[in-house]
Formats: sequence, C-alpha cells, structure tokens
Amino acid sequence: MLRFFMALTAALSLATLALATEPLQIPLWPEGAPNGPTKPEDEPTLFVYRPPADAANRTAVIICPGGGYGHLSMEKEGSKIAEWLNSFGVTAAVLRYRHSGTGHRHPVPMLDGQRAIRTVRSHAQDWKLDPDKIGVMGFSAGGHLASTLGPHFDAGDAAAGDPIDRASSRPDFMILCYPVISFTDDFTHTGSRRNLLGDNPDADLVRSLSNHLQVTQETPPTFLFHTDADTGVPPANSLAFYEALHTAGVPAELHIYQTGGHGVGLAADIPGTRDWPRRCQAWLETRGLLDH
Repeated sequence: MLRFFMALTAALSLATLALATEPLQIPLWPEGAPNGPTKPEDEPTLFVYRPPADAANRTAVIICPGGGYGHLSMEKEGSKIAEWLNSFGVTAAVLRYRHSGTGHRHPVPMLDGQRAIRTVRSHAQDWKLDPDKIGVMGFSAGGHLASTLGPHFDAGDAAAGDPIDRASSRPDFMILCYPVISFTDDFTHTGSRRNLLGDNPDADLVRSLSNHLQVTQETPPTFLFHTDADTGVPPANSLAFYEALHTAGVPAELHIYQTGGHGVGLAADIPGTRDWPRRCQAWLETRGLLDH
C-alpha cells in the first residue's frame, strides 16, 4: 500500500510539472493579422514559457525559430531553447511567425516580430519583468528576423488605442545563432532571401534587409555564435554583423566553433560547440540580465 501511495504521489508530481510547463498561448493579432488571413494552425502566436516564480528573474527572450522563411523549427529551435532559458530564470516566448510557407513575404515576418516584442513588453508588469530587459533570439533565418528587429524598430505610438501599439518594438539585446545576415554578399543564404523577398527583389529592399549594413549606435548589444563547418549559412554572416557592431561601438561577443554544421540547436552532442549555451548564459549575466 505504501508503495502505491508513493507511486501515486510521484505520478501526480510529474503531472503537475507537465501542466506547469505548458506554455501560455497568446495570439499576436486577436483582431485579425494584417497583410492577409491565415489558417488557424498558422496564426501568429507567442508560446510563453515562464520559470518557477521563486527562480524567475526580470528578463524575457522572444525566440524566432529557423526554417529558411519556409517553415519553422518549433521544437529544436523553439521549445527546447525556451526550456533552457527557463532553467536559469529567464521567461521565454517562442514566436510562430508567418513566412512563405504560409503564403507571406516581407514585411510580414518583421511585423510579427515587432508585434511580439511590443506584446511581451506590454505584459511586463503582469509577468514581473523589467520592460528594459526584453531581448530577441533567432536561429538561421530566424536569426535574420531577429537581426532585422535590431535596426528596424520604432518607439511605439503613444496615441494608439491598442496599448500594445504604444510599446516600443526595440529589443534590448539580441542573441543570434548561426544567423542569416546578408542578402547582398556571395555568402548569403539564397533560399531565405528568395522565400522572404521573391525572385527579383528591389535592390534597395535587399540592401535594407542586409542587416550588417543597417547597424547603428542604437543597435542592441548582441551575442553571436556560429560553426566553422556551417556550409548552409557560412560564418561570414556572423563575422560581418560582428564587425559592423564593433565599428559602431555596440557591445558584442562572437564565438565560432570548429565542429558542427548548420542547425545545431543546443548542440548537446557536439564536442566544443556544446559550450555555446554556457557562454551565452555567462554573457547574459555579464550584461546584468540575470539579476533578480
């Protein structure tokens, strides 16, 4: 009998943990998304993972999964990353944004990303967050989206009827993981560019979304990592962005690891490269983003 009650208690504890880790789902555009309708399964949504209250700090990160602007890696570059951020007290919001696979091109992903930042910032008081500690993180093409949100932002519309639209869309920091950065150089990821902009995009638009060319002193501090063996999105992308940040005087940290190809995620089984989550956490701590 004792064993039965012990097993029952353990099962209930696991069930409670599973329920506690179920994300809160927040539609970005409850009144209807701009630039075209979407299927219910494609509706732009934030999946919010919150750490236990006694372990939480006041920082949040919006995660943009990769997928070449044609699909989204919602687990490997989404929920798994959220769980890792939760493990040291950071609130994580995985962004399901629209892309060419849902019939959308620029500026739709950027609009969804900007709205996501505004949404999390507008919930800062409810979720016990610091509105000045809202960052964005992206992988591959999601890294391109994240790096687009850094230079392309506005302070919000103070006169807007929707309180979310009153919030700034500027991220306070960025974490870019094997990101697509340039659409103009020979090291660009042509599939991401085509999916986002079509076959014959305007040259000025291409340049405006080559984000190393858009860096200014107002671009947020940035952590980058890449692998030297990445032939899908070459590390020259991260190098170009880091150089632009350094030239502009923006605090930045770059790690390029020898092993691992493209799309390594947390890289748990890759010697050397599996160090990047620890380095990233240390960078967040150095920036004062893990203070309680």
